[in-house]
Amino acid sequence: MTKNRRALGAIATGVLAAGTLVSTPATASTTSPSAVCSMRLGSITPSGDHTQQTITATPSAGARQVGPKDLYPDGKAHLPTAVRTELVVPAGEERTGLAVVGVQLYGTSYITDGTGTAIVPGTLKQTLVGGGWDDLHKYVELSRSNAYSLINQFTDGLIARWTVTSSGWKYYTTFGGFKAVKTMTLIGQGSTYDTFLATTYGGALYTVKVPTGSGKPVVTKVRTSTWQSFETLIAEKCGNYGTLLLGIDKDTGSGYLYAVGHANGAATVIKGLGNVPTTFPATDSYFRYYTAGVNLTGA
Repeated sequence: MTKNRRALGAIATGVLAAGTLVSTPATASTTSPSAVCSMRLGSITPSGDHTQQTITATPSAGARQVGPKDLYPDGKAHLPTAVRTELVVPAGEERTGLAVVGVQLYGTSYITDGTGTAIVPGTLKQTLVGGGWDDLHKYVELSRSNAYSLINQFTDGLIARWTVTSSGWKYYTTFGGFKAVKTMTLIGQGSTYDTFLATTYGGALYTVKVPTGSGKPVVTKVRTSTWQSFETLIAEKCGNYGTLLLGIDKDTGSGYLYAVGHANGAATVIKGLGNVPTTFPATDSYFRYYTAGVNLTGA
């Protein structure tokens, strides 16, 4: 994998405004979740389409909408980042995000019409970031001026971090000791750290605070077992300091919701909200849509 990616240019600018781990998911008491908390779940299908579906804390699921269609070649696109959205006049919204196509990372940007499932002609842009994104990469995400990836190398697991600028991805840094991590999701965007919630193959749940500048990650155990079922975690802001967490079990096509209090190690309050009444296709790659300017505050 190359240490510096080619420039993402205007798309990246638009999208962005060392610890070592020890090897049906657990629930715990918490304050009552607000029914208004929800997430706008998206996915890339094997046909290269985007989908969208509203998941609420009750739990409930809105109708799954498919579109825009044929954004990517069939069977090639995966590892999407969260997709930034911003309303445009007279209708629709601009959406920007990243996805791996084959072994190359691309920035995707388009404007939808009033239906939300079709693209305004001439607005779709696909910008190459760089190559080397092979199957060892298990996760990728953007957070303001940084990009992150979880990389399962043969002898170790790494969290990689880049600083993203309009002239390219710079200052490539890796942190070792994360081979036990199965999946992760961004839950907090602080002034000096980005914080991820990570599960291990052994079922433990941790927070991983990665510095946005110098320093090493701070790894804190949250739960010791029963979190190994999920291949994908999606987190959305809930209230001022909480998180609505969706865990997707691709073996069963099921999704489970949790209300997670502000991250505080083993004292973190977690309440299981139940099974989401919809099916999550195992062949999809999932992400969340978020509104421009809204940061995650769960840690």
